[in-house]
Amino acid sequence: MCLVSGGIDSPVAAWLAVRWGCTPVFVYYDNYPFTDETTRQRALDVMKRLAGYAPGRTVRVYVIPHGGDLADILRSCPRRLTCVLCRRMMYRVAEEVAALEGAEALVTGEILGEHASQTLRNLRVEEEALREVPVLRPLLGMDKVEVERLARKIGTFEISTRPALCCSAPPGTPRTRARPEEVTAAEKGLNIRAMIERDMKGAEILEIAEVATF
Repeated sequence: MCLVSGGIDSPVAAWLAVRWGCTPVFVYYDNYPFTDETTRQRALDVMKRLAGYAPGRTVRVYVIPHGGDLADILRSCPRRLTCVLCRRMMYRVAEEVAALEGAEALVTGEILGEHASQTLRNLRVEEEALREVPVLRPLLGMDKVEVERLARKIGTFEISTRPALCCSAPPGTPRTRARPEEVTAAEKGLNIRAMIERDMKGAEILEIAEVATF
């Protein structure tokens, strides 16, 4: 399962997984109304480009309606934990999709320390939301220059840098060293099972069958 946002990093991580020989299943989290159609279209165009590196294989895309989760988190949880709680929900839903697809792992584009949700402490707390599926982070030790070089090489950089509305949900001062106990306490205000079921019920499943040749 390749979690792809349409930004610069996650497509490169997905490409590395495809280069290993994996058949990707893409997951995109649609944060509307906290983003708009430009963000979604950019991500879909990136995934079409990536599908060209998996010739002869039908590539499936799950578009998850994640905006409702963000609204629940903003309404019920401490504001500074928004990004950590958001990522934990993404992981939970990805694990449900992985079970449907028989996927062995999640592939993400985190670069250590680049964002508040990607500090070493927060990555650990976020991953604790998973029960069985491991997370692979091919970019973890890279810097932005290395990732951008690869993005240009594979043809995703121009797509990923198109103007698009950034998510408006992140707080001004996000928590960078979340504690497991405070995250657990915050999630008591959420009906997590119902949120997962809502996301899975509302998911769009697309297939990219006509792939380009590079």
